[in-house]
Amino acid sequence: MPLVAAAVCPHPPLLVPEIAGAAASELDDLRTACDTAVARLLDSGARTVVVVGAGDRSTDVDAPFRGSFAPWGVPTEVRLGNHPDGLAGTGQLPLSLLVGVWLLGRRPAAATDGVNWRLTTVGADEQVQTCADLGARLDSHQPWALLVMGDGSACRCEKAPGYADPRAEAYDETVARALAEADGDALLGLDPGLSAQLRVAGRAPWQVLAGAARAAGGDWRGELRYHAAPYGVGYLVANWERP
Repeated sequence: MPLVAAAVCPHPPLLVPEIAGAAASELDDLRTACDTAVARLLDSGARTVVVVGAGDRSTDVDAPFRGSFAPWGVPTEVRLGNHPDGLAGTGQLPLSLLVGVWLLGRRPAAATDGVNWRLTTVGADEQVQTCADLGARLDSHQPWALLVMGDGSACRCEKAPGYADPRAEAYDETVARALAEADGDALLGLDPGLSAQLRVAGRAPWQVLAGAARAAGGDWRGELRYHAAPYGVGYLVANWERP
């Protein structure tokens, strides 16, 4: 069955209010944009949702899905789907998938009732064609949607994790335009070397999206919901849908 919708969100741990603490309000706009994008994704009619984010390697995560933000200083746990007795689940989701599960858990239970879940990682250093091929292989026997987790450059100012790099703003603008226009070719044109230099966490997952959309065929409409760089890191939120 074809891909029917996609949403793109970043995965900073500060998105979780318990982690951000007194500074939580500083990301209210980003949090709202992510909630809106995920809600739109779940309204697409998809019966399977695949969450993809960067990890150490490319692999499907075994169900049941659960994780904890304990490494970021709070004991908040997240779970997705059914958790039969005696099956503990992985408990070690990478940050990208951990935040994705957390975002899905913020939706009302009725919005996720009956949805099948799949979590997969793409190696952060995978080559472009490998990412595109991974997206093309994603499929379901039911209409399905893709939640893509990834940050932009981390070099937008001197206080950014990667310090200031004059190339960072133009890079993020390129991604923002590609997401707004549902331009998969532009996403596939992102250079892995430059992306690594700018400490971009979303390059590989975005190229998985491009490969999935290209394999699905047809026209796509993009809507950019958020594009800013608080704390010197580029965060982008978008939806892709059929016209």
